[in-house]
Amino acid sequence: MKKIISIIIILIVGIGAFLLYFKEGTLPVNASQKESEIFVIQKGESVAHIAKRLENEGLIRNRVVFYLVVRQLGISSQIQAGDFRLSPSMDAYVVARSLTKGTLDVWVTIIEGLRSEEVAHLFSRELNIPEVEFLKVAQEGYLFPDTYLIPKDATAGGVISILSVNFNRKFSDTYRKKATEKGLTDEEVVTIASLVEREARHDEDRKEIASIILKRYRNDWPLQIDATIQYALGYQPIEKTWWKTSLTADDVAIDSPYNSYKNPGLPPTPISNPGRASLDAVVSADINTPYWYYLSDKTGKMHYAKTIEEHNENVAKYLR
Repeated sequence: MKKIISIIIILIVGIGAFLLYFKEGTLPVNASQKESEIFVIQKGESVAHIAKRLENEGLIRNRVVFYLVVRQLGISSQIQAGDFRLSPSMDAYVVARSLTKGTLDVWVTIIEGLRSEEVAHLFSRELNIPEVEFLKVAQEGYLFPDTYLIPKDATAGGVISILSVNFNRKFSDTYRKKATEKGLTDEEVVTIASLVEREARHDEDRKEIASIILKRYRNDWPLQIDATIQYALGYQPIEKTWWKTSLTADDVAIDSPYNSYKNPGLPPTPISNPGRASLDAVVSADINTPYWYYLSDKTGKMHYAKTIEEHNENVAKYLR
């Protein structure tokens, strides 16, 4: 009987100690410190990692207790990525619930190879910025693909400013030095990279494709790139895409400065917004590549050729 009583007492003491531990852990770090700070949650960040950072930044007392609070409230799946204004005067329950409410900013991801109209649609959808306003200030090729945290009240100009700062940060002096060594301007690098971005299916193909494009460009050959025709054709209402899937003979004959079958040299502007891998490919391109031609088969595999005869054989073998 005494043993049972002892166990009961231990359980009561243990439960009491846990309740005190839990209650103390939910209290504000400093109830008198009303100043708030911005706390950013990354996409895909776990609750455990969020709790650890909140504790390290002095916004909660105890990461374990905070994790238990989130589970108790049943809001694990409701915590959002974004930035939040938090204060050490908030208790753990207030902090937890705050992370489920609308954030101050919005995460927006621009993927590689989009044209400016597609990026405009993205910001229209995510931030309600009119596409026409965005396109007035957007510059094709310089809307750097990345994940951005954009203020909810941002204007088209504000968004472009954020994207421009990131482009200039990523397109560093190292790029410019390599470009100068190849006799290329910044605009030429970005334009060729925009072509590579639309042509290369796999990273391992980017440098070779960039080399062939640069070689043809330097030798005044027409680039003969389907993506430039797609860009000239614009939006396809039936396919609901800006990039027509299958080109016809009439498409290739279109009268446009972007028609790289008719016109030698580069198109007047970039045709998409390239990412870092394509920019890397251009500044490291080798104009001494033995190849003049390339094509992508139905699986996305690239096939290269040194002569028109070899290229025609590849066309017959892989595209017909």
